[in-house]
Amino acid sequence: MSPKISTESTLRIGVLMPEVLGTYGDGGNAVVLAHRAELRGVPTQIIHVGITEAIPADLDIYTLGGGEDIAQTIASRHLHGDRGLSRAIEAGAPVLAICAALQVLGSWYTDAQGNQVSGADLLDVVTLPQGARAIGELVTRPANLGPLSDSGLTQLLTGFENHGGATLLGAEAQPFGLVLSGTGNGLPGVPPAQLEGAAEETGVSKQVFSKEIPQGYRARQQGKAIEGAVQGSVIATYMHGPVLARNPQLADYLLSRVLGELEPLEPEIAGSDKLRSQRIRAAGVSE
Repeated sequence: MSPKISTESTLRIGVLMPEVLGTYGDGGNAVVLAHRAELRGVPTQIIHVGITEAIPADLDIYTLGGGEDIAQTIASRHLHGDRGLSRAIEAGAPVLAICAALQVLGSWYTDAQGNQVSGADLLDVVTLPQGARAIGELVTRPANLGPLSDSGLTQLLTGFENHGGATLLGAEAQPFGLVLSGTGNGLPGVPPAQLEGAAEETGVSKQVFSKEIPQGYRARQQGKAIEGAVQGSVIATYMHGPVLARNPQLADYLLSRVLGELEPLEPEIAGSDKLRSQRIRAAGVSE
């Protein structure tokens, strides 16, 4: 892969709408990218693009994080009126979207009140409520399908999931990973806020949502539960952690999309391998 920028140029890493999509420390993904680039002699700049600012279409890598229900709505409105990210994706810029951002970048998602909210339509996915909230360690095997078919990702992926949405993939999207432990994208069911005992506290009336999967969408691949979505230059996942701190191979893949083939860091950052192994074992999975 030929590099898009030289090691003399500054690698510009965008953190989009951190006021609303920054609840779970996912801004740390930009820090990981910058650190691993700088260890290779590449100067970097992390650019925070606020909710009231125009999204530049010429950054090198884009990151978006997780957020609550109302935060998703605010982010969706901003993306409807600002096509900077869309233009960047069309140009092939790598995008890492976490949790709520996965839902927001899709065609539509269902909020806690059962309303269908239009997404940015940058991923062929839709999100319905799950039957229960997914909270805990998540381990997957890279699917390496579609845009990631030649990614070279070989290590198991690990992160922490905390979401109530069930994200289904359409024909244009491929799963990011196949679930070994945890929930992943989940299945449609009853919204967590409307489960038994929750209605009085939340003020949300109990309402059972359809468990049917909309035509043209899927919740499984190769007979396995799926996690995340990849399409074009976008990688989207429910993994927090931050995910790139837990999965340095994925961080280097994103960097390679801009810098070209990378030499491994020798030695690897102290503690990163131990952290990965601990989290994977904690989920009951053998590497």
